Amino acid sequence: MSTSHEPALPSAPADPLLSDVLRTAASVLAAAGDPTPEVDAELLAAHVSRRSRGELAAISLRGGAFEGDLDEFESLIERRAAREPLQHLTGLAPFRHLELRVGPGVFVPRPETEMVAQLAIDALRATAEPAPIAVDLGTGSGALALAMATEVPNARVHAAENAVPAFLWAKENFAALAPAARLAFIDLASAFPDLDGRVDVLVSNPPYVPDAAIPRDPEVRFWDPPSALYGGEDGLDVVRILSDVGLRLLRPGGLIVIEHGEWQGAAIRELFTAAGWRAAATHPDLTSRDRATTALRP
Repeated sequence: MSTSHEPALPSAPADPLLSDVLRTAASVLAAAGDPTPEVDAELLAAHVSRRSRGELAAISLRGGAFEGDLDEFESLIERRAAREPLQHLTGLAPFRHLELRVGPGVFVPRPETEMVAQLAIDALRATAEPAPIAVDLGTGSGALALAMATEVPNARVHAAENAVPAFLWAKENFAALAPAARLAFIDLASAFPDLDGRVDVLVSNPPYVPDAAIPRDPEVRFWDPPSALYGGEDGLDVVRILSDVGLRLLRPGGLIVIEHGEWQGAAIRELFTAAGWRAAATHPDLTSRDRATTALRP
């Protein structure tokens, strides 16, 4: 009796190893000039697979396969290689202990701004008021205002934004993270007249790039909204407005905190002093670059 053999079916292709996928993606990003190719590849893989970076590292170490939609991942890598901001691809930007929703039309908060938030938070905590008042002008995604609202829960936080796309992102973040905080769509120069002379801390990350300067990073040059970047011929047009508004809003002894470029500290101290502010001082960030200047309302 003869025995017949069925022809063997072709085996399904094995899922690619996570380590191989990450290595290939990182090489693509490195070739495109991404300053952190390995990190960005891991973060995008974590986003697609709905896992943390720690979980991905464990899977990679044990030789596990890539999880998630490989086509989606490769599409995101192509967009990142074109220098679309990572935060636009994931829809989230970390800031201190927060995750903020961001995308086209709003300035992506940077790690260096976290020390600006710390200056404002420390000042709020140091006040004798049981419910200190804080104002964030030009709030963008809401980063500074929401850091104050969530880390100083007894503070009454007010924020203003005058660009529609940014305001819409801020509205979403305020609703999710601090619905009791006040967000207003209003011109910064006329913001919150009901708070005149009552504010303890005024903080802002204004546009401060001189109009003729061209930001080096494509993520900034092509994706951040120009209204959040450029501040006139010397970059200080909005700072001058904030100085005037601060003198109106802050109580005597109240603190103004302004983020700026590393080369602008001396000019802003001079501007504040000429306007009558006291004790103007410039503060470095964690990389020892001048990042913020503070002054006290006379």
